[in-house]
Amino acid sequence: MKRRSLLAALSALPLFLAAPALAEDAAKPLAGQAVSVLLPPWGTLPKAMTDRFTAETGIALDMQSLGWDDIRTKIVTSMVAGTAPADATEVDWSWVGQFGSAGWYDLLDGKVDPALLADLPTARIFQFDGKLLAVPYNNDFRILILNKDHLKRAGIAEAPKTPQALLDAAKTIKAAGVADYPIGLPLSATEGSATAWYLLTKAFGGDLFDADFKPLFTSPDSAGYKAMQFEIDALKAGLIDPAATGLKDVEIQELFKSGRISFDVAGWAGNLAVYSDKSKSQVADQVGAALMPNVGDKSRTFGLPGAVGIPVSAKAPDAGLAFVAWLLKPENQAEGYASLGNLPTRTSVLEKLNADGKLASGDVLLQQAALVEPLFAQGTPGWYPEFSGAAANALNQAAKGQIDVAEAVKQIAAAAEAAQQ
Repeated sequence: MKRRSLLAALSALPLFLAAPALAEDAAKPLAGQAVSVLLPPWGTLPKAMTDRFTAETGIALDMQSLGWDDIRTKIVTSMVAGTAPADATEVDWSWVGQFGSAGWYDLLDGKVDPALLADLPTARIFQFDGKLLAVPYNNDFRILILNKDHLKRAGIAEAPKTPQALLDAAKTIKAAGVADYPIGLPLSATEGSATAWYLLTKAFGGDLFDADFKPLFTSPDSAGYKAMQFEIDALKAGLIDPAATGLKDVEIQELFKSGRISFDVAGWAGNLAVYSDKSKSQVADQVGAALMPNVGDKSRTFGLPGAVGIPVSAKAPDAGLAFVAWLLKPENQAEGYASLGNLPTRTSVLEKLNADGKLASGDVLLQQAALVEPLFAQGTPGWYPEFSGAAANALNQAAKGQIDVAEAVKQIAAAAEAAQQ
């Protein structure tokens, strides 16, 4: 193959265009290369998909999996040391401000087909200073997931529509002996616990910060204060398992799949597929979804999408881009949803799944999707990790009875203000 042809093939690849292959070597311009990919468990592809990636691209795939919190730690440690944790890695929505300001990831503008971006509404969440930092593959937002059989056995006719109705339903289920701890919420000092509190803040009709990033959650009559008090009260009432102070969000999901809890309160929308899969869930025939409870006239939720980005120090950046291109193909988005519960980020794929009857609780899910808000209207700030870490730690201390809610929100506000200095 002539050098000019090879260069043309290489330059075309990052555009994510699906041009017909004229020859085997043109179809697999990176054949023989290897790529390392670091994603959390919900993004770690099954062997059938990784084998197909290699067969279709000729690229050897080293698929690495770590917990969400551990991935961020590895990225920060590696990039500070000037090395890449992998050729392509998870980039969470909450990391955009920090990673963008540090210059740790390649900017992908001009390397992604505009038609693909038009089909990815959450891509804007991964822009830093107007530049694309990563490509979203996991359309995560929160929805109330429930065990319909538990509600039926407790004589509850409809899903709770307000936080108080959720508490009342949980008390009824517990009193009926249907579930010992009906409400599933993580209360450990982890990100999943913090994001559940953020979600409940919206459920109580408020936001965390004003337009100038001043905390709005310190007053007892604020939504954030009420949200945390809701969690502590539910724990004290025996509606949340005391072990939740040491559980991550993924462990709450295992409790739901085993039938031990009635409500996955901060449920990942994509998990409806996993929960409804008889090979992975003991409650597959009992899973239902409802709009997030809210004190106002309409449900509120926020998006927490995950994306894949290319570290600036990646050894095989072109192969990393090839993996992202392959991952975003419609058929692979659909398979990722079926096998892992990753809700597709491409609008066209989501609509087709629902039209084909393959989207679990599809009508409710699409209705909730239309109500998704960003957590920060101004964009995720670079100091978010410090704020979120403080929120998780303070919530965990309050859940353990070491401090009260008033002290917890005071600590979080102080940390947010210090991080902005």
